[in-house]
Amino acid sequence: MNLSDFELDVMNVVWRLSECSAPEVHESIAKQKDVTYSTVKTVIDRLEAKGAIKRVRSEGRTIYIRAAVAPEVVQRSMLERLVNHVFAGERRPLFNRLLKDEELSSKDVDYIQKLLRDRKKELKGG
Repeated sequence: MNLSDFELDVMNVVWRLSECSAPEVHESIAKQKDVTYSTVKTVIDRLEAKGAIKRVRSEGRTIYIRAAVAPEVVQRSMLERLVNHVFAGERRPLFNRLLKDEELSSKDVDYIQKLLRDRKKELKGG
């Protein structure tokens, strides 16, 4: 599932709040961006059409929504698109960029090393 930057902003609010209304999403996003309620509502409607969010209940005229997809599903899809479009489907240049260009702490490096050890064990079958 590929999302625009603004759709991703909305999804991050929905994931964080778990269950929320369009006015709550607008209030949260408006703290960082100058955006109208109608724009946020349009994006919510678009996300619902994409199957990213779902309506769960209503109170009067207020409709409450929840995420219909986990963050990991969106992350995986968007990362795959990034790898394919920016790195021509090759993962090694992505790893190279991340390891050489990012400011990594000693804790970050330790974490990456643990992930690699665990992955290597998985590949060897335990």
